[in-house]
Parts: sequence; structure tokens; C-alpha cells
Amino acid sequence: MSVYIIHRMLSTVAVMALVGVFVFLLLRLSPGDPAAIIAGDNATPQMIAGIRESLGLNEPLPIQFAHWTMGMLRGDFGTSVFAGRPVLELVSQRLGPTISLAMLTMLVSVTIGVGFGILAAWWAGGLIDRILTAFSAVAFSVPVFVAGYFLIYLFAIRAHWLPVQGYVPIDQGVGSWFVHLILPTTALSLAYVAFIARLTRASMLEVLSEDYMRTAAAKGASSYALLFHHALKNAGVPILTVIGLCFAYLISGVVITETVFNVPGVGRLVVDAINNRDYPIIQGVLILASGVYVFINLMVDLAYSLIDPRIRY
Repeated sequence: MSVYIIHRMLSTVAVMALVGVFVFLLLRLSPGDPAAIIAGDNATPQMIAGIRESLGLNEPLPIQFAHWTMGMLRGDFGTSVFAGRPVLELVSQRLGPTISLAMLTMLVSVTIGVGFGILAAWWAGGLIDRILTAFSAVAFSVPVFVAGYFLIYLFAIRAHWLPVQGYVPIDQGVGSWFVHLILPTTALSLAYVAFIARLTRASMLEVLSEDYMRTAAAKGASSYALLFHHALKNAGVPILTVIGLCFAYLISGVVITETVFNVPGVGRLVVDAINNRDYPIIQGVLILASGVYVFINLMVDLAYSLIDPRIRY
């Protein structure tokens, strides 16, 4: 078991090293002069030279990469060109809304998706299964921003049940915090619920057709024991895999959702940084988002060994 953990952790370090090289070269090797792009069309040569010096673009690429890497290892992700503040400070101020939206979305998606998939598999071909098929077709076809605008029109503008946009920190009231997250969470979780439910259904159907499931049923095992003790446990690896994949899609989905619902999270920070060509913020967020995604995949890989002990070997 310890060898498996060490192997997976070393693989994670290698992946993050490759991600770091890619993010670093993304700015340096992209067409055009980054300093001139940041300075704008009306910049003087002196302004461009000053930006190049402040960003360290005058040094050779290996030295730039070494300085950049050592800075990140110390927790220094650079300074925003336009805000003049450390990138990590700006990101930390926006983490609350993003974490709240992401965690609530995953909670809703996993709870409803797995539950819906189990029921659809148990009553395959029945009404619940047909409802899941129709819901999945719609959820996969509708983009997040279209679903967001539709929910805003239906529940905020027409019914006046929920706020149109904005965010309230949880320390200012759990009720207000939750109410402001209902619409963005619903819009963001639709596709993930359908994705997880469909994969759960397929995995459960495959396990339910095995001989040992029929043997357990013949021995008098209850429906609960068949579903949760035998079937769900053995179908857990692919279900866990798709949940991990959802985190990857969630990174891009959060950016769009925060823009639609005017949630002041990391996604909005990235959009503003792209509009302002604030490359230090873009690089810092890319590295942090990649680190979160790689860490989640590491946790999923380690969880495999708990579900199926054979994976340890």
C-alpha cells in the first residue's frame, strides 16, 4: 500500500512540473511581445521597457523559469500588473465564493446523480429510467450560460423567488448565502447530475448482471443489500472516476457561471485578468487550478485502493 501511495505521489510531482513548464512557456512563446500587449497601444518604448524589466523578460528563459519556479515554491506567484498587489492575495480574496459554488455543486451533483443512477439501474426500462434518459439529453445539450439565463428569467425575474445575481458571504448569514447560490448551483450542476447519473446507471447495470449478484439474490439478500453492499461497492471505481472528471469540467464551468450570475469569485478574476491582459494573474490561477485538479485526481487514485484492494498491487 505504501509503495502504491509513493508511486502516485511521485507521478503527481512530475505532472505538476510539466504543467509549470507549459504555463511558463504559454506567456513567453505566445505571438507578440507580452510587455507591449500589457502596456497597450499608446505605450511609449520607455513604458514597454519598464514592464519588461519588472516582469523579468529581459533575462534568458532558463533564468526566468528558475526565478519563477523558486518564487512559486516560496508562495510568491507574482504581482498583478494592474492591481499592483500580490496574485496570491487577490486569489485568496476570491476563494470564498468559488469554493462555496464548487463544493455545493459537487454535493448536489454527486448526491442526486448517484441516487438517480442507482434507481434507474434497479428499474431499468421503467419510468425513472426513461426520465433519466430524457433529462440527460436535455442537460447535455443546454450550455451552462443558457441554463443560467433561463433560470434567472424564470425564478428571479418572473417569479421573484430568488435574487438575480450577486453573492453574500456565509458569515453574513447562512440563509442569504444559500439563497444566492441556489440559481448558480442549479445551472452548473445540471450537466454533472446527468453525467454522473448515466455513468452510475451503466456501471450498476453491468454489476447487477453478474452471476454473484444473482447468487446473492437467491440466498435471500434484501434489495438494500444488493444495491448498496454488493452492487454499488463493486461499481464504485468507475463512478469515482467520473466524479473526479467532473472536477476538471467544473473549473471551466465555474468561470462561466460566475460571469453570468455576477459572483465575485476566482472565475470573475480570471475573466477580468484576460480582459486587462494581466498575465501574472492568469499564470497564477492556472497553476493553482492545475494543482487542485492534480490533487483531486491523486485523492481519487488513492481512493481506488480502498474500494478495490487489488489496485494496490
